[in-house]
Amino acid sequence: MADLSKYRNIGIFAHVDAGKTTTTERILKLTGQIHKTGEVHDGESTTDFMEQEAERGITIQSAAVSCFWKDHRFNVIDTPGHVDFTVEVYRSLKVLDGGIGVFCGSGGVEPQSETNWRYANESEVARVIFVNKLDRMGADFYRVTEQVRKVLGANPLIMTLPIGIEDEFVGVVDVLTKKAYVWDDTGLPENYEITDVPADMVEKTDEYYEMLVETALEQDDELLEAYMEGEAPSLEDIKRCIRKGTRDLAFFPTYCGSAFKNKGMQLILDAVVDYLPCPTEVDPQPLMDEEGNENGEFAVVSTDEPFKALAFKIMDDRFGALTFVRIYSGKLNKGDTILNAFTGKTERVGRMVEMQADDRNELTSAQAGDIIAIVGMKNVQTGHTLCDPKHPVTLEPMVFPTPVISIAVQPKDKGGNEKMGVAIGKMVAEDPSFQVETDEDSGETILKGMGELHLDIKVDILKRTYGVDLIVGQPQVAYRETITREIEDSYTHKKQSGGSGQFGKIDYRIKPGEIASGFTFKSSVVGGNVPKEFWPAVEKGFKSMMNEGVLAGFPVLDVEVELFDGGFHAVDSSAIAFEIAAKGAFRQSIPKAGAQLLEPIMKVDVFTPEDHVGDVIGDLNRRRGMMKDQEAGLTGIRIKADVPLSEMFGYIGTLRTMTSGRGQFSMEFSHYAPCPQSVADTVIAAEKEKKAAK
Repeated sequence: MADLSKYRNIGIFAHVDAGKTTTTERILKLTGQIHKTGEVHDGESTTDFMEQEAERGITIQSAAVSCFWKDHRFNVIDTPGHVDFTVEVYRSLKVLDGGIGVFCGSGGVEPQSETNWRYANESEVARVIFVNKLDRMGADFYRVTEQVRKVLGANPLIMTLPIGIEDEFVGVVDVLTKKAYVWDDTGLPENYEITDVPADMVEKTDEYYEMLVETALEQDDELLEAYMEGEAPSLEDIKRCIRKGTRDLAFFPTYCGSAFKNKGMQLILDAVVDYLPCPTEVDPQPLMDEEGNENGEFAVVSTDEPFKALAFKIMDDRFGALTFVRIYSGKLNKGDTILNAFTGKTERVGRMVEMQADDRNELTSAQAGDIIAIVGMKNVQTGHTLCDPKHPVTLEPMVFPTPVISIAVQPKDKGGNEKMGVAIGKMVAEDPSFQVETDEDSGETILKGMGELHLDIKVDILKRTYGVDLIVGQPQVAYRETITREIEDSYTHKKQSGGSGQFGKIDYRIKPGEIASGFTFKSSVVGGNVPKEFWPAVEKGFKSMMNEGVLAGFPVLDVEVELFDGGFHAVDSSAIAFEIAAKGAFRQSIPKAGAQLLEPIMKVDVFTPEDHVGDVIGDLNRRRGMMKDQEAGLTGIRIKADVPLSEMFGYIGTLRTMTSGRGQFSMEFSHYAPCPQSVADTVIAAEKEKKAAK
């Protein structure tokens, strides 16, 4: 069996355009996995293999590749940097043991790197930092490390220093060995020489060496004491301390270089081997009970335990559905039967593959620590636990953010409905932050996602990959109606048309009900004026009218009806006559009871850097928001407010503009509340126009 101490499951994450994908390309080239490096700006990188990725020069879905460096196996996941695809970063972090946080030498700590850093902290993933693009105009390694301290609240342990900057960047000084690595101008990663530290950098190197050793030795009290007494620690001892501190998130080894120019990459790969944890060194995943709470047991990473794995991504490609799986314990062989703990169903493993972005190598077996893909699993979704049928367990599931924006779509041609349904079904399985529902009021298909770019890409994929052309509508708000005052009224339904007629008279009270009570009915008729057998018909008549209000035809909420008197005819009265009477009574009385339009109010949670708080609050006030709370965090302020949904369309764009791209928000439905008259008038007029047009 493979030696787990030689495994490194790592992710590469950063802000959009900091150079993650280029870094991944260089790692693959250096480890001999690819022979020609593809560039992002040419649309030819290995891991950005979707058409939309190549065109836009961004990463949309996380891609997995495996490679080897110094006898160690790396499973590398290149993740997207754009905020709309954060779910890809989140789910990758869930199954990784370590990561490389890439920061742009000139851009520094950018908004999305903050979010990804926060996710990595929550997932307790050990990281090394790579300050990239030091050959760029305006690059400043020392400024970026200061930002890491201030903005991320993290402690960078500086391992290399740049030799030269911008156009003159030629290499790096390894602080620990006090050696300089200098590359020539060929751009080939292997063309470098190891020399002494340049004379003008000796003092700085000594200074950083002192800081490095002191910080590292804080992990071992005995070594620190000996060092204070003048005893120099060995290189092995320092490395052991750095490894421990990195694993405990006490600090983050920080490197510099230029991935594009192939400078400094070998030291990053060495750092992954030396300092990032192997699968057995990471805290094992907790197991859950049936209620979804931790049960005190863990998925220990070992090949001797029963099989346990987490499906963290579904991808549909030309060979069928691929289920990406991180194996936590045990072994898996081709032909094994495994249990899906979520559905309770078993499935047979037909084909297993090791992924090389969109290429694959067939496998006959896999073991704890591996990240592989299984071909053709039927009912597995992201976050499901796969396990040995004899030892059923559930791993901690993934929690995904709720979509914040929705659009209505329909196929351009009539026959496209079924095709669209199948395609959307596959896309929802692939991306848990993409949801679809049918609007009962309008019958339209509603797509929900994390942002406008997210939905834009989904519509594009439907068109190109599945051949479904869509008409995309404006986002719609689901308004409701209610009443504001109590009235007493009477209604008689009388119809004579030869033979037996229809007769039903009801006296009733209509009043506003409790919030969220829907419709309630009671009868207090005494003396048999409306016989008991007709009461259900009266209730049915009123209830059936609740779907369409009198103002603009929206469903009616929270109405209480009491039947207190009436009259009947021995021959002409029937259940149907009383039902019709109730319907007429509803139409007659609701307008008198102060009918009112209600709008959905959303619970909005905004995260913004401190210097933009005033702008954000001012903007929420303009959107008729009610401030609820604000709390200061390490990297900014969270503002909580209740805001009408109709005012939140296009909000993400405004927020990003106001906060230089650093703001984020999430929202979910809270309750319905009365519309201001001016808003109600506009909505009612628009609905009447729509009806007239039909």
